[in-house]
Amino acid sequence: MASLCFFSAGIEFRFREVPVGGAALDSTGVPLPDDTLAAAKESDAILLGAIGGYKWDANEKHLKPETGLLQLRAGLGVFANLRPATVLPQLVDSSTLKKEVADGVDIMVVRELTGGIYFGKPRGFGSNDRGEDIGFNTEVYAASEIDRIARVAFEVARKRRGKLCSVDKANVLEASMLWRKRVTGLASEFPDVELSHMYVDNAAMQLIRNPKQFDTIVTNNIFGDILSDEASMLTGSIGMLPSASIGDLGPGLFEPIHGSAPDIAGQDKANPLATVLSAAMLLRYGLGEEEAAKRIEAAVINTLNRGFRTGDIFSGGTTLVGCKQMGEEVLRSVESGKQVAALH
Repeated sequence: MASLCFFSAGIEFRFREVPVGGAALDSTGVPLPDDTLAAAKESDAILLGAIGGYKWDANEKHLKPETGLLQLRAGLGVFANLRPATVLPQLVDSSTLKKEVADGVDIMVVRELTGGIYFGKPRGFGSNDRGEDIGFNTEVYAASEIDRIARVAFEVARKRRGKLCSVDKANVLEASMLWRKRVTGLASEFPDVELSHMYVDNAAMQLIRNPKQFDTIVTNNIFGDILSDEASMLTGSIGMLPSASIGDLGPGLFEPIHGSAPDIAGQDKANPLATVLSAAMLLRYGLGEEEAAKRIEAAVINTLNRGFRTGDIFSGGTTLVGCKQMGEEVLRSVESGKQVAALH
């Protein structure tokens, strides 16, 4: 289904909606139809909705919605996942951390997306010498995979505050030993970026103890999966957080980091701001439209400044609204053109 939309800054968009995940399973029987992948590859950028749900939890692995997402990422060659976690002044009281700890937190997690234990081979099921069932997955990284994600992270850090922390488990894991060696070796190419290293268990603790020490974090697939979700909760709600997945060539993939929240489906309770901010990341990282990205981010901040909140970020003195009205208020802020400080 195609439609045409015009952004007042003079940018023209053409949208095409195609199914993936649960919607694709229901309509085609597979989580990533060939037509969907082909349409994605032909696009300039992809804005993805949440894909899971209770309905498909009992499916075999190859018929789970999440498998479609992994296949889509692999098919597009997007290997770098950028996940910001920024505590906005308007929402600092929504954080579960003390105000003095949460206030001013602004972190970007750069997660390697297509390698590591989720994709390593061999993998599978078997039995040991005692006849017990076993399951096994292997953590595998090639030097080239580490180098390309590290370069993305150095570039991101260069555009932020110039600090990059590489997170690994190099004291016990061979894959992490190679990871640290390669990241350290690239540091000389970015003399304006301060590089540090941290073991993942300590990083998990430090994100809660003193999150403001971090600027940009780079790490492997599984550590990044866990740490970015942990970092997201510093902000008070996962419903506020967007993400970008990019590669060397082809379109990027932009999506909120939250799931589909089937427990509140159809109740007009969801927070749409993570998706709105994902669209801003699409403009910035996918299309190179920085001013348009800033305009959307400014509209989100303006909407929060006007006191509108969905249930996940609601507090005293603010106005509780549903998903639909929150979207309408953001649109009003866009149309008003009022400029306030935008996010990174």
